[in-house]
Amino acid sequence: MAHFDAAALDLLVDILDAGNLSEAARRLNMTRANVSYHLKQFEQQLGAQLVRRTTRQLQATEVGLQLYEHGRRIRQELAAAREAVTTLGQTLQGRVRLSLPSGYGHMVVAPWLIDFKRAYPGIVLDVAFENRVTDLLRDEVDIAVRVLSTPPDSLVARDMGPVRYVACAARSHVEAHGLPRTLDELGRAPIITSGVVGRQLRLAAYLEGERHEVPLSPTLTSENFLFLREAIVAGLGVGLVPDYVVSDLVAQGEVLTTLDDWKLSIFGMRMMMLYMPNRHHTRAASTFIDYVLERARAQRQTPRSQAAMSSISSMQTL
Repeated sequence: MAHFDAAALDLLVDILDAGNLSEAARRLNMTRANVSYHLKQFEQQLGAQLVRRTTRQLQATEVGLQLYEHGRRIRQELAAAREAVTTLGQTLQGRVRLSLPSGYGHMVVAPWLIDFKRAYPGIVLDVAFENRVTDLLRDEVDIAVRVLSTPPDSLVARDMGPVRYVACAARSHVEAHGLPRTLDELGRAPIITSGVVGRQLRLAAYLEGERHEVPLSPTLTSENFLFLREAIVAGLGVGLVPDYVVSDLVAQGEVLTTLDDWKLSIFGMRMMMLYMPNRHHTRAASTFIDYVLERARAQRQTPRSQAAMSSISSMQTL
């Protein structure tokens, strides 16, 4: 194979990470024509096609993918080497780009991030709160946390614990309308939950090894779990949300739960930390991963409050 310099390999990584020439040009502060010229020069130099060009995006050929993987590995090892030299004898430094689901991120992980920053002030955290499926390459994300049923084969998935949905309502709603006692009643109730536009929501419910599905017709849906919490407290309907959204309100008796013997799920049963395989993490990223997984493990070992597991029998006191 012909000789080529590291800059050309680095350019290939930038182009494939961006997904198309226009985005690569924007990120590199170059013209699209200039990026295209250098890519063609690299291909001519090697005597091999590296990418297939379509109207919307670029796709790596087999040779291009092999070079891309080598290029990313070299880039990551250089970043780790620079970090090791920079931080020698100093506090740990670096940047971690993180994508968190909105509810879990705000209500559970946010305090962990604040504690982490206090412990490692030199590490820059770049945090996005979002629920969409994230392309870790295209979106330049180091680590994503998502609710999943099955982890994707293309990513490393670290288990952060189960996601337990609860059916719940404010006392004001229970006093006026009661709480559903069966899955059929739940399916007919005015549901407050997260949802996906244009998608029929179905609740998966498990009891003693049996799986049931319940179609839902929500009265209110949102990706903002803080808003869903407010709607539940306002007595607008029966909430179907992860337990961490209302656990403190349940413990205080402001919100009551029902169907507690069932395992309920809408989007998945496990919270997963995702990152690219074969990625040489910087010390900052590795430190962050270990820290968050330890906090998640400690949380799982904390006994749930009995009050937080309030069942429909609590209604007898109303």
